[in-house]
Amino acid sequence: MDTSALRFLADESCDFAVVRALRAAGYDVLAMSEVTQRSVDGVLIEQSAREQRILLTEDKDFGWLVFVSRADSAGVILIRFPGNARESLARTVTQVVQEHGKTLMGCFTVAQPGHVRISRKPNPQT
Repeated sequence: MDTSALRFLADESCDFAVVRALRAAGYDVLAMSEVTQRSVDGVLIEQSAREQRILLTEDKDFGWLVFVSRADSAGVILIRFPGNARESLARTVTQVVQEHGKTLMGCFTVAQPGHVRISRKPNPQT
């Protein structure tokens, strides 16, 4: 798979094991924890859209931004892993990216242990 086609922006809530795993698989991942201490959700979603980076987060507020506020984004992967399933988190997210590839662009994806849901975000013009 051509890993250069997909780029990611990981917010501070994203487990850094996911960043390391995706980078090890050859993906371009900008980790906000490496460049800032406090980011604003609205600014992050705008940056992800502008740079065409899929946002990686564990913050449910991004669902509100995408579906209620209809913020433009290149896509969001919301990671929902409880403490007892964290050991498989990085492997699972990497597998989701490798299996679904460009399908994730422009979508809101929820990754949970044993389950992935990919939803098209609402059209901003409607």
